[in-house]
Amino acid sequence: MKISDPKKSLNNYARYSSIAVQMLVIILLGVFGGYQLDRWLNSQPVLIVILSVLSVFLAIYIVTKDLLKKKR
Repeated sequence: MKISDPKKSLNNYARYSSIAVQMLVIILLGVFGGYQLDRWLNSQPVLIVILSVLSVFLAIYIVTKDLLKKKR
């Protein structure tokens, strides 16, 4: 049985926690921006849906790029 390095384990925890927070912030900004634009333009919730979906794809793209970059 191998004992893992506590410093490496803590670094991994911090890395993945920051990725989760980054995804959450990107998605919340997209939803909030869509909501505010819909309110400002007095339109139906079209922009909130569009910006929400775009922010999810953007978050996935940024996280994937970040994970692939850090493995090298």
